[in-house]
Amino acid sequence: MENTAIADFRQRFLAFALAYDVLRFGDFVTKAGRKSPYFFNAGAFNDGESLRQLGGFYADALRASGVAFDQLFGPAYKGITLAAATAVSLAQKGQNVPYSFNRKEAKDHGEGGVIVGAPLKGRVVIVDDVITDGGAKREAIELVRAHGATPVAVMIAFDRKERGRGARSAVQELEADFGLPVVCIATLDDLRVFIDRTPALASHKAALAAYHAEYGVQ
Repeated sequence: MENTAIADFRQRFLAFALAYDVLRFGDFVTKAGRKSPYFFNAGAFNDGESLRQLGGFYADALRASGVAFDQLFGPAYKGITLAAATAVSLAQKGQNVPYSFNRKEAKDHGEGGVIVGAPLKGRVVIVDDVITDGGAKREAIELVRAHGATPVAVMIAFDRKERGRGARSAVQELEADFGLPVVCIATLDDLRVFIDRTPALASHKAALAAYHAEYGVQ
């Protein structure tokens, strides 16, 4: 994709998220206790059609990133469905790759262990919805490495691009600590453009700009 095509792709994703009430505007409180003018809840992609489309967005964004990979891994719990949907969409586009996910607790009978699906090996992309404090993704990276595979990227739907406890965002901290790229379908910057282009959302523009000015990162 060219830059313009990528920008348009991200705008289509945000329109899709808005249509399914995944992207909402109003008064919300984030996990960090901040009052936010918007909320992104990927869990609201909860039917077959929305999941089909979502898998397509993940697959296209991952392919456009240029990251070379052999396998997908979905951390429990949200990442399980997302990795599966992405794998299905990639196969439909001619790129058939294995996927796996983890159990929260090890199973001591049947196939046993904590990994379900394909054995972890080769270059692995970790697929999830968002990065809040980065803790769950750090655990997933270490789990992949512990099974002899190589994490090459983390894939998420939306990057809020706001500071964590320090000057950097959770995404920036993860990239710096592990040397891995975080591939996202859309970011807060894309959301600001989306609002500019959507007259019905004009009333939220000032609140989002103020929020970004207070908590945002470059």
